[in-house]
Amino acid sequence: MKIIKAGSAQGAASDIAGELEAIRAFAKAELTEDEVYTFGVLLCDNEIDRDFERFSEKTLEELRELFMGKTGISDHRWSSDNQKARIYRTELIRDETKKNSLGMPYVYLKGYAYMLRTESNADLIAEIEGGIKKETSIGCAVARILCSVCGEDMGGSKCSHIRGRTYGGKLCYAELVGAVDAYEWSFVAVPAQRNAGVMKKFALHGGLKGFVESDEGRYFYAEYRELEKSAKLGKRYLQELRKEVLRLGLLCDRELHGALRGVIGQMEDEELLELKRVFEERLEDRFPLVTQLPGRDETVAFDGGEYLV
Repeated sequence: MKIIKAGSAQGAASDIAGELEAIRAFAKAELTEDEVYTFGVLLCDNEIDRDFERFSEKTLEELRELFMGKTGISDHRWSSDNQKARIYRTELIRDETKKNSLGMPYVYLKGYAYMLRTESNADLIAEIEGGIKKETSIGCAVARILCSVCGEDMGGSKCSHIRGRTYGGKLCYAELVGAVDAYEWSFVAVPAQRNAGVMKKFALHGGLKGFVESDEGRYFYAEYRELEKSAKLGKRYLQELRKEVLRLGLLCDRELHGALRGVIGQMEDEELLELKRVFEERLEDRFPLVTQLPGRDETVAFDGGEYLV
C-alpha cells in the first residue's frame, strides 16, 4: 500500500565540514564546503495525523534505513530534471520530554539532505532559509494497515470500525505497519499532519472502504454504506438459494447431491435459478400432486352430498 506522508524542512546544518564525509558517499565529485548546502528534514513521526493514521516506532525505524540516499523532488513529480536534493543521513529521534496524543514518547524520523550551491538552486536555498519552502512529503509503501481497536486489517472482512470514531472509549485509527519501500520525498505546498505538516493520501491499493473514509472520498460514504447493505442482502439471498438447490438435489438423487456440493459454491444466481427450475420439474414428475377424494385418477361427479349430515 502506497503512502504519501510529509514533514518539514528545517534549515541548514551547522557543521557542514563534519557532514562532507557522509555526503561524499553519494557524490562522485570531491565536493567542498562552499559547493554544498545541507538541511534537515522531519520526514514523519509516531503521532496520529488528521487522517487518523500513524506510523509505529518499528515502522519508523524500518523507514530510517530505506530513506538513506533517496532523492528530493517537488510535488511528487517523478522526473530526473525535478531532482533537487538527496538524503545522505537519517536519524530516529526519541524525545522523552514530549508525548504524542497516545501518551507515548514522541518519536520522529529525521533526514539530513544536501543540494549543490548552483545558480539554478539559489532561489530554492533562499526559500528554505527564509522558511518559505518548509513543508515536505514522503512517498513510501507499507505492508499492512491495522485497526487500533480490533487489530485486524482495516477495510478487511473482519474489521468494521471507522477511523476517527470512538469505540468503548478507544479511538479508532490506522496503524501503518511494515515499511516495504521508500520512493522519494518532496517539497509540497499543503501541509496536513499536525506536527510535521504533511500532505498525505492513499493509493487505490487501500481499497474502496479506505477511500470513502478518507478526506477525498468522504462525500461518497453514505452511498457506499447503502451499497454495502445491498451487498449483504445479496450475499444472504445467494446463500439461501444455494441451500435450496442442494436440498432439491438431495430429493432428486443422493449421489447427485454429493457431487453438487463441490461445485455449487462457484455458481452464480442465474445458474442456480436454472438448476432449481430443473430439479423442481423433475420432482414434480416423480412426486405428482394427488387428491384425497374418492376416485383418484378418475373423473368423478361431485355435488357436495357427501358432506350432508
